Amino acid sequence: MMKLQIDTSNIRGDLYGGLTAGALSLPLALAFGIQSGMGAVAGLYGAIVMGMVAAWFGGTPSQVSGPTGPMTVVSAAIIATAIETSGSLDAAMGTIIATFMLAGIIQLVLGLLKAELYIRYIPYPVVSGFISGIGMLLIVLQIFPFLGHSSPQRIVDIFAGIPDVLNQINYAAVGLATATIAVIYLFSGMTKSIPGIFASLILLTITSTLLGLNVTVIGNIPAGLPELKAGNFIALSQLELSNIIFPAITLAILGGIDSLLTSAVADNKTHTKHNSNQELIGQGLGNMVSAAIGGLPGAGATMRTAVNIKAGGRTRLSGVIHSILLLLILLIAGPYIYLIPLPVLAGILITVGMDLINYKALKHLIHAPRTDAVIMLIILGLTIFVDIFQSVTIGVVMTTILFMKKMSDMADDKLIVTAYSGCFIREKAWEDEIDLTQEIQKKVFIKHFDGLIFSGLASELLMMTQSLPEVEIVIMRMNKLTYIDQAGIYALKDAITILQDNNILLLVTGLQIQPADMLKQMRMIPYLIPEENLYPDFHSAINVLGTDNAPHHYPINAVIGA
Repeated sequence: MMKLQIDTSNIRGDLYGGLTAGALSLPLALAFGIQSGMGAVAGLYGAIVMGMVAAWFGGTPSQVSGPTGPMTVVSAAIIATAIETSGSLDAAMGTIIATFMLAGIIQLVLGLLKAELYIRYIPYPVVSGFISGIGMLLIVLQIFPFLGHSSPQRIVDIFAGIPDVLNQINYAAVGLATATIAVIYLFSGMTKSIPGIFASLILLTITSTLLGLNVTVIGNIPAGLPELKAGNFIALSQLELSNIIFPAITLAILGGIDSLLTSAVADNKTHTKHNSNQELIGQGLGNMVSAAIGGLPGAGATMRTAVNIKAGGRTRLSGVIHSILLLLILLIAGPYIYLIPLPVLAGILITVGMDLINYKALKHLIHAPRTDAVIMLIILGLTIFVDIFQSVTIGVVMTTILFMKKMSDMADDKLIVTAYSGCFIREKAWEDEIDLTQEIQKKVFIKHFDGLIFSGLASELLMMTQSLPEVEIVIMRMNKLTYIDQAGIYALKDAITILQDNNILLLVTGLQIQPADMLKQMRMIPYLIPEENLYPDFHSAINVLGTDNAPHHYPINAVIGA
């Protein structure tokens, strides 16, 4: 485990970053707590503990952790099942806390075993379909609160009950929820210094209270520090323990994916490199402590991390300050939290759900490989309409089988097939090395690709691009690149965008048939990689440099999308 110490080199930035992230975390924590079925205070406990422990022991200094949309939706399914089995929330607390605790233990073990790479191997269509499905699910779950009523937990019951609830609309609730969404997007367009979610919470709570609107509010929040809940799950039977294993694994893997994706975002914004295994250890410890006091499980939160970084947060001190602010709010302002209207929280969760939907992947479904598109749609449908836990398992099994089939098909062809000027030509499966002149060495960076580019290695490609020395040209040697998936395509697109922003010319050599097909399907060729920049081998690219036939920079019509 890495040695941890307080970094005081950026106190002012960390202070402002932590306070800003804390202001954003407050409404989200309360909303996630209500949505989970454990109450607003569970979300607040989770945000305080996760923000403190994961920041202190994690591997991404600028990351802010706490309950997130995906983790809350999965947690809500676990809680609803436990309540249905036990009869009440109090009776189900042992099972719920044990599940959350076990999820943290699994994350801790994965980190200690340095298993983060296996989490990255989960296929892109599965992750994209699952997260987008959760986003849509979160929006659907707000239909009843938006209209001023408490929501059933099952999607079937929600759709079945819509006709009845439409005859009993609480227009004050609809107005508050609509105004919440409007304020959030209005503030995001006007200023970045005050989070729109926090502004909407304060403004509309005050408005509702002053006008005396007839809407449901959060209710009382327990005063003081939380109590340990360890005694609730010590007496669980062997059967009960066996029933929580799979939900706990799902939570642990989802939290790991959520956190590591956020870590990659933090790396891109701060130009640093996180420690993935240490991050899993920090997340695991945070979830264990959160469960011990009855808090919701969480993960690295992308929006809160981005806000923290933008406000100046760079070290783990910013995450600690974020948690201290939430703790002070709990201790000092707790009596006033009960005034917050539930329709306001519904409006907040609708915007969170909208942010979770992967619009880029949905937009590219028509261009993506048919198998990837089908898998993503199946996972999305299973997540919304069938079962959250089954959807991930089915998706991983499907993509594993298809991946093995693709690898088997490619192993049958020992020749390299390259794309050049729109045609495919065959060449030997090797390239002679060439001595480069000092002039070329100074202005050219050569990147070798070997084997695969997929979701597990996408972040490494971006890190390579961001840490380039001062060069004029990048040559990507792809003669040994046999496979690239949709996540790899998006990473390659982001890398090329970085090169363009820095006025660096890209040449590609030895492109094989599967990567070439993917690049053409996703319209990377010829819009981001012009055909004149494709060469059959490394020698061809090197020999043309410095001649009149060398490719030049020109405006790119990027149609891939942000």
